[in-house]
Amino acid sequence: MEKQIGITVKKEENFSEWYTQAILKSDLADYSPVRGCMVIKPNAYAIWEQIQQYFNERLKKLDVKNAYFPLFIPESLFKKEAQHAKGFNPEVAWISNTEDGERLAIRPTSETIMYDSFSKWIRSHRDLPLRINQWSNVVRWETKATRLFLRTREFLWQEGHCVYETREECEKETLLYLDEYKKICEELLAIPVLDGKKTDQEKFAGAIYTTSIDALMPDGKSLQMGTSHNLGQGFAHSFNISFLGRDEKKYFPYQNSWGISTRLIGAMVMMHGDNKGIVIPPKIAAEKIVIVPIQFEKTNKEVIKKAKELKELLKIYRPILDDRSYSPGWKYNEWELKGIPIRIEIGPKELEKKQVILVRRDTHEKKAVKYASLKKEIEKFLEDIQQNLFAKAKKFLEENTIEAKNISELKKAIHNKKAAKASWCSSQKCEDSLKDETGGAKIINITLNQPKNIKNNCVYCNQKAKYTVLVAKSY
Repeated sequence: MEKQIGITVKKEENFSEWYTQAILKSDLADYSPVRGCMVIKPNAYAIWEQIQQYFNERLKKLDVKNAYFPLFIPESLFKKEAQHAKGFNPEVAWISNTEDGERLAIRPTSETIMYDSFSKWIRSHRDLPLRINQWSNVVRWETKATRLFLRTREFLWQEGHCVYETREECEKETLLYLDEYKKICEELLAIPVLDGKKTDQEKFAGAIYTTSIDALMPDGKSLQMGTSHNLGQGFAHSFNISFLGRDEKKYFPYQNSWGISTRLIGAMVMMHGDNKGIVIPPKIAAEKIVIVPIQFEKTNKEVIKKAKELKELLKIYRPILDDRSYSPGWKYNEWELKGIPIRIEIGPKELEKKQVILVRRDTHEKKAVKYASLKKEIEKFLEDIQQNLFAKAKKFLEENTIEAKNISELKKAIHNKKAAKASWCSSQKCEDSLKDETGGAKIINITLNQPKNIKNNCVYCNQKAKYTVLVAKSY
């Protein structure tokens, strides 16, 4: 007996449960027998591969080389940079085996193991800049509760690590990689982001400063989508990374590191999904079309034959042909649940008229299209879907980011599940106090494009403000 197991709660009524069901029932992921971990299923890994493919092309143009470094980090290396070791120590997983009497950590991030190699590779200014990227998994032993794609002990990411001769070059490229992440989010995932700089309290352990892109999710919480850290010369001193300059004198270089993770898949689900399931933006969808033949006994052979011809004709889109013996309605529901951008329906009526029915996943709009103009209409549909998803998400961001002039307005904004732009004096005391007053909201970032004159006083203490900041609850 046919049975469609769809999402049983509404996104607008129980966001957390809706999100979990959307992930599980669309076959993106599953829980693991290891607490705090997850299984990434083929549907989600295909999205991750699309991100990898796009970003690898960008990295080549930026002269960044891919490499791979060990999963295990000797304790002595891990402790070489004091701030870094202190910041990550609560999250580090140590293995019980020792190597030459020394404990080994499972990487929470790879600065320490990579920079030991950099100290051997770099000798002269001619070796710079050095730009290395790694696609890998990392482990942060911080949670037992699995929040699929958003917070798990192990996750997949890429981490870039660059070394420069000058401070100026390092600062320029720290922002360059952040901008590349912004393009991934906005142009591929159709998610608008806000770029900024983290407060000193929120910055990466061992960094001079951290920049980030953050997105506002439909439940009013901010999600950090990517970070780029200016590490200055701290790690270079700790790991004795030095070079002979153009004047034959010894210098320490400047470094940055930057990363995005499979968290982006969770962001895509939250931002675009609806009560029917997930919605995959066309540019990130590995399979952009599903072909559903309308099958009757008398016309089945002819319909299936044409469906197979369409699959071959449209192979550039990697179409799925669903000729299983389920009802069309059951199949429609399943592919809507899994978020395929376009559905093609073809039955005996369409055969007679030499046409198909195109259905958009985002708006459910249907259109009859003749065979001769099919490719042209599909391209238009895909472009329209991509643009519509971004426009809808951007409108949400704009309508749910408001200005708060004082702590009362800030508390009201957070209570109403909105993000707030506010002024801040730069004191940690006020940063901590507004977090307490709002029940856990925090300064997400200091906006990159600061106004010349900040008209409002600090949202908490009402003294002269130094920065405009974004405040929200976060994941």
